[in-house]
Amino acid sequence: SKDESGFAAPPLVSRGVAVVAVGYDTAPRGHMDAMVLQVRRSLAFLVRRYPGSRGLYLCGHSAGAHLAAMVLATDWTEYGVVPDIKGAVLVSGVYDLEPILHTYVNDALSMSREVAQRNSPMLCVPPAAPTSCEVLVAVAQHDSPEFRRQSQEYGQALRAAGWSVSLLDLAGVDHFDIIEKLSEESYVLTQVGEGLPSAL
Repeated sequence: SKDESGFAAPPLVSRGVAVVAVGYDTAPRGHMDAMVLQVRRSLAFLVRRYPGSRGLYLCGHSAGAHLAAMVLATDWTEYGVVPDIKGAVLVSGVYDLEPILHTYVNDALSMSREVAQRNSPMLCVPPAAPTSCEVLVAVAQHDSPEFRRQSQEYGQALRAAGWSVSLLDLAGVDHFDIIEKLSEESYVLTQVGEGLPSAL
């Protein structure tokens, strides 16, 4: 939940960056289509609420990286705004939902193949936007082979579509501490965030 995501804020806030932790309805209450829609609407709300923003940066871990990647694939014409997304840090994400269909994870999600396909960032990579958006796809050395495979393939798919992409394979961390260490000033992903100009 957004209440558990505040640990990453202090190093960024100390540099004048406004940090927004977006909440969404998780399964089984939330359906995958609804989760993606909620996060997209949140971005549209932020653009309207802070019209003087100098750009937005997305960051998500695991399911959050999936949702941030779906934001990158958004057709904004139906939202009436176009967020100025300057960059995205996608950490140990899920970019192809089809492998989940026959696992216990889908017990709560109840996804059909169609739902999984239309909500898989790997299957809906848009051409790169005219404005520059830097995407960092990070994966942990001790992530599962599936997380590592999907990170590599999604990064390649973005690059093939003209996006500016960097892939970061972080040594000595697993699926959980790759994001938990964001509270540490000296951590490499914290330094990536601190290298961003003040956004909102």
